[in-house]
Amino acid sequence: MKYIVLIGDGMADFPIKELDNRTILEVADIPNMTEIVKMGTIGRINTIPDGFSPASDVANLTILGYDPAKYYCGRGPLEAANMGIELKENEVAFRCNLITVEGESLVDYSAGHISSQEASELIALLNEQLSNNEFVKFYPGLSYRHLLVIKGPDTEELAKVKCTPPHDVIGQNILKNLPQGKTSNFLIDLMERSREILSLHEINRVRIDLKENPANMIWPWGQGKAPSMPSFEEKYKISGSMISAVDLMNGLGRLIGLKVIKVPGATGYYDTNYEGKAQHAIDSLKKRDFVFVHVEAPDEAGHNGDILAKKAAIENFDKFIVKKALVYLKDNPDTRILIMPDHATPVEVRTHTRDLVFFAMCGKGIEHGGFSMFNESEALKSNRTINNGYELMDDFIRA
Repeated sequence: MKYIVLIGDGMADFPIKELDNRTILEVADIPNMTEIVKMGTIGRINTIPDGFSPASDVANLTILGYDPAKYYCGRGPLEAANMGIELKENEVAFRCNLITVEGESLVDYSAGHISSQEASELIALLNEQLSNNEFVKFYPGLSYRHLLVIKGPDTEELAKVKCTPPHDVIGQNILKNLPQGKTSNFLIDLMERSREILSLHEINRVRIDLKENPANMIWPWGQGKAPSMPSFEEKYKISGSMISAVDLMNGLGRLIGLKVIKVPGATGYYDTNYEGKAQHAIDSLKKRDFVFVHVEAPDEAGHNGDILAKKAAIENFDKFIVKKALVYLKDNPDTRILIMPDHATPVEVRTHTRDLVFFAMCGKGIEHGGFSMFNESEALKSNRTINNGYELMDDFIRA
């Protein structure tokens, strides 16, 4: 058996007035996702357990079959794993965004999706001026997504500080959303000092001249310490691969022993290499039995509040990735396909929500359910709801 999991990050949405109160999936041209539903079944699923924020790390950990109540470690350690950074007992890792602030308002969680080249220069500057004898270290990632590792005697308390994801507070006052907790002043001081340093940099002066959002502050969040969890192969007795342009996803893949495959041109944004991701996924099945393909673009469009961009991202996901999986299934009948969003990122609210999402699966051993469309309203017709979302992978592999 071969298993293909296709994740359109944040695809799910609310009915939108401009679309005659339909969701984006209801108006999108998605013949391949539609065919999967017609060949198989659809259902609803809770990917965000009670007590957890509706974040991609929680949702995808759930989808991969791991109960977040047992295994969740925070986003920072996942991204550290992707970078090959082995966290020590006295270290805590934070996801660290480069953001744009105007006055006291957070106006852009991504600093205009700053280029990786510009960002790496800014991160190097922060290391020079904020390293504090290597108790604080920044690691450059892609675009606005970076890593902050802090070591010392207070890391247990730092891991407990309440930090808010920047994409949850777009347009809000930063002073009302700063870290809170016993050692939060240390983080707040870093943030304030970063603003002083970054605002003066030539890169940001040029970005402002070009009418681009400057990367004029850091925003740490999603922290945690080194995790411990069984490998995917230990759990399911099959080997697998992870394909994503997002450090978080690749770090999660590495932690559970999936082969992380880098695809040239995969950006984590609208311009990602859809066709390349699909081909690498199919090629990976020559050596391994399972592949998890994650596409970030719909989520980014949701955060940007862009209906047309989200529709285009979903259609590209369908046209170039889902179609390729269907062709593979037809040539290799001993195959199953699972497609779903990890969570909803409605364009109306521009952030993740806790709503149940939905999944569709087809292939060998998957019964036909009599459904005809891949969207939120069709899923409501299903009598199948998986409240413990981590049980879905068991059903998918062992059905």
